[in-house]
Amino acid sequence: MTSCKPTSKKDEYLRKPEWLKIKLNTNDEYKGLKKLMRENNLHTVCEEARCPNIHECWGERRTATMMILGSVCTRACRFCAVKTGLPTELDLQEPERVADSVKIMDLKHVVITMVARDDLKDGGAGVLAETIRAIRRKSPATSVEVLPSDLGGLDENITMLMDARPDILNHNIETVRSLTPRVRAKATYERSLAFLKRAKELQPDIPTKSSLMIGLGETEEEIIEVMDDLRANDVDIMTIGQYLQPTKKHLPVKKYYSPLEFGKLRKIAMEKGFSHCEAGPLVRSSYHADEQVNAATKERQLQAEK
Repeated sequence: MTSCKPTSKKDEYLRKPEWLKIKLNTNDEYKGLKKLMRENNLHTVCEEARCPNIHECWGERRTATMMILGSVCTRACRFCAVKTGLPTELDLQEPERVADSVKIMDLKHVVITMVARDDLKDGGAGVLAETIRAIRRKSPATSVEVLPSDLGGLDENITMLMDARPDILNHNIETVRSLTPRVRAKATYERSLAFLKRAKELQPDIPTKSSLMIGLGETEEEIIEVMDDLRANDVDIMTIGQYLQPTKKHLPVKKYYSPLEFGKLRKIAMEKGFSHCEAGPLVRSSYHADEQVNAATKERQLQAEK
């Protein structure tokens, strides 16, 4: 006899599959990097956004994505665990502290991301640009990738950032067009595409990159549409990862994609003309970012090391 018992809220949450189990590694490298961040009053998106790769990156690869302009974001995206509210601090000494930490860690590649700062006229572009310049002065062999917000979509802000010449400009599209209003706060699909297009126009030799998280209810056709839209705006690198619900207050996972499905999406992306695509259940924007710098950047690193 079939039960007519209604589905409970508990049943609406999908159980995580085996391939999403994370290996913890709290070795000396992990502990040392965490201590360095605390001593220099620095924030990392690895911690704030509860990245599933933190133990691999900190404990094995000794890499981190530093988050500047505070730890409070002015937007409340429904997928993100970073605190939201009205930021109070603007630390103009932060670029130097970040650069000092990069030098101490002797990083070959660093990713600098930021909280959205809609309270600032330049959206935080000035501090981000100065952070790039500070790292260049103190660690000329280090390649610098930036992962900014859309900076309000203002051309003068994008120009300010690109004039500092990061080695990679990474701005995330995050989700498919139809889900953007529900998933993201204030940011729009078209504005993100326009940001990526303008960045490439300003500095054609700098690789551009964008990330898509899947599992929020999108279709395969919509994923492919994102690939086409990114390529139409000359984006070079794409990352595709599984959305993981950070807390019960955030959007629920609608589907867990298998490693095989991610492999298929990576193949499609490469056939579309991306120079590089990372795709997998635990892939995030800065995952293995050190492997994606272009030949010119690698040559500069070699020359600086001689």
